[in-house]
Amino acid sequence: MIGTFFTRANQNRLTLTLPMQLKILKIFPKKSYYSLLIFLLIFIFSVFAELIANDKPLIVRYKDNFYFPIFKSYPEITFNGEFETEADYHDPYIKNTIKTNGWLIFPLIPFSYNTINYNITSPAPSKPSKENWLGTDDNGRDVLTRIIYGIRISLIFGLVLTIISSIIGILLGAIQGYFGGLLDLFFQRFMEIWSGLPILFLLIILSSIIEPSFWILLCIMLLFSWMSLVGMVRAEFLKLRNYDFVRAAKSLGASDKRIIFTHILPNALTSSLASLPFLLIHSILTLVSLDFLGLGLSIDSPSLGEILAQGKNNITAYWLGFSGFFIITLISTLLVFIGEGLRDILDIRKS
Repeated sequence: MIGTFFTRANQNRLTLTLPMQLKILKIFPKKSYYSLLIFLLIFIFSVFAELIANDKPLIVRYKDNFYFPIFKSYPEITFNGEFETEADYHDPYIKNTIKTNGWLIFPLIPFSYNTINYNITSPAPSKPSKENWLGTDDNGRDVLTRIIYGIRISLIFGLVLTIISSIIGILLGAIQGYFGGLLDLFFQRFMEIWSGLPILFLLIILSSIIEPSFWILLCIMLLFSWMSLVGMVRAEFLKLRNYDFVRAAKSLGASDKRIIFTHILPNALTSSLASLPFLLIHSILTLVSLDFLGLGLSIDSPSLGEILAQGKNNITAYWLGFSGFFIITLISTLLVFIGEGLRDILDIRKS
């Protein structure tokens, strides 16, 4: 009898066999599937931002020698210049010297996120043009380039925060739900107090005291974001720890660690996995909010929130606010569709 329960517990674990994979593809909604593809393309596109938008050439051939400025800095004297400082490849003299003795290939967008375009014909912020497809901001920097780099920072920040906070939340929820008793009671009271704190105001205060950076903001937000999955995982463990297959595993001498991670956790992760895209949205929007308020990343860092702030400060420059709003809405919508698809796949009632 005990062996039968233990065998059923192993059968109930989530294993992606070929029939299950085909079933997942069948259940996964088309809008979620295409949303996932578009999201992955945006993410990959932003990861290789230096190859798409950069003020340095991808390849330079000068006097039968090849140079790769995006990977290594070269002084002007390398290209018959006068100074030992890094070469400015938009300088007419350097550019003509290279073209006379070879050639150079610029990325699709010949601007980096901090490159100021001194050739704009109207005061900054300037309207969209052939040179600046989405115009420039109030400092003369290309908006499209800053959006590409800003997407990368936002997505990486959100992914890292979501992964780390999910691991912490799932582990704490599993421990509370499995052991229960005074341990569960203590953690519940602590979470009630901790969650009652004004999180946004604390983030604003800490960001004002400490000089903001990527890792400092990540650590500050980790103090509060880990609570998202604790209650969900705890409830699943409280329910599953009384099932017969858990009792059978205990009777056979399985350790608590083995029962938690091998038998209960795979069955308790379905609702948690479906909520990960929504946690990612929350992480991204929190960073955007802090940057919009000027309490996030440094001013020079490319940020979607900083673009929205410039749109607020320059009402007539419609391209600033519209560009930032459109990309944030697009990413949020894609993640919502992905989350709905995961929810449909992991819904036991549809299996």
